[in-house]
Amino acid sequence: MTPAEAAVKVKSHIRPPIALRPLVYYPESDGEPMSETDVHRDQLIDLLIALNDYFRHDQQVYVAGNLLIYYEEGDAQASVAPDVFVVFGASKERRRIYKLWEEGKAPDVVFEITSASTRVQDLGPKKGLYEVLGVKEYFVFDPLEEYLRPSLRGFRLEEGQFKQVRGEPLVSEVLELELRVEEGRLRLYDQATGRRLSTPAEEAEARRMAEARAQAAEEELTRLREELARLRGSRQ
Repeated sequence: MTPAEAAVKVKSHIRPPIALRPLVYYPESDGEPMSETDVHRDQLIDLLIALNDYFRHDQQVYVAGNLLIYYEEGDAQASVAPDVFVVFGASKERRRIYKLWEEGKAPDVVFEITSASTRVQDLGPKKGLYEVLGVKEYFVFDPLEEYLRPSLRGFRLEEGQFKQVRGEPLVSEVLELELRVEEGRLRLYDQATGRRLSTPAEEAEARRMAEARAQAAEEELTRLREELARLRGSRQ
């Protein structure tokens, strides 16, 4: 084999370089505030904590809030940040962002705490996007009743399209929870037990009451012991 022939043979075994995909940076923040008012913020946090606690024993249910979801690989502009969302079949590990192509599925349920300034997005482009992504249930709550009457509206995916959920109270078939508006707050009820999911404030109040009862019981026990000691002393 001549040197020229050897060079041709070696060259034939060298694969052409593979075109590398450009690196895409997916930001962890969209620069928008978490919520508009204290009411919206508190409602978001109450829902998030209540759902996290409700599904705490299921390691394949992921609950998040105000987290960026990227739904088109390579496009850092293709994102949405639901106020609260729930994904079945996803691990509980903490995420900085949610990449749809890596996770393999969209959220099953989305909640948006809406207002007059976000109504166009929440009932327009966002609703359409969630529908296309395959979100099974979408709930919109207007805590200040700025435009929704009644203040809670739900949609369920049927044959690829959102259909408004009817009935009172509204029921999430996916979460197996009832959704009720009480004193201007969205509350969740376990369908199986009828138990209302507690808010952080209610949990804190329950702990304070339990501590107060325990302290009162300890003080009463101390008083009885002192009384018993006094009676024994008087008999001697």
